[in-house]
Amino acid sequence: MWKIIGNSLLSGPRTEPAPAASQDGLAELAAKVDAAARGRLGRSLSIRQVDAGSCNGCELEIHALNNPYYDLERFGLRFVASPRHADVLLVTGPVTHNMAEALKRAWAATPEPKWVVAAGDCACTGGVFAGSYACVGPVAAAIAVDLHIKGCPPTPTQLLQGLLALLEHASAAASAPTATRP
Repeated sequence: MWKIIGNSLLSGPRTEPAPAASQDGLAELAAKVDAAARGRLGRSLSIRQVDAGSCNGCELEIHALNNPYYDLERFGLRFVASPRHADVLLVTGPVTHNMAEALKRAWAATPEPKWVVAAGDCACTGGVFAGSYACVGPVAAAIAVDLHIKGCPPTPTQLLQGLLALLEHASAAASAPTATRP
């Protein structure tokens, strides 16, 4: 045992390499998300993250969006503490029976226009918890979902790409002519 402790002290910390995405590519992606949000909403995008029963792997990646490397706030995107101030509900984890009503209330409290994003495999399909006695199922089993971001967990870059796709789709849908009934 002393040998293992000695080796760990002498070898130093073992860290993972930095993400492969370039700062310029990340800045360009986040600027596109901000421009799409301002074009669609007239202001920056406000996100309310809701943990519906996850293992917290997705939350770690979501919180990484606020660290100095990604620094989401510099692009005008921000996380808010209340669904009353949010445009997007970013839901992680399978919906447990205990969280189903809370998720529905958060959805009801979010003002229009509003979207729901299911982030992670558990939120999209139930993941390893699918069929569990404690779960209602994926987010779509409790409320309507506008976008699924797959991954276990999805990376911060995938989350940004998903938000951009959501805003671009919402802008295209809003500008499309509506059919009139005869």
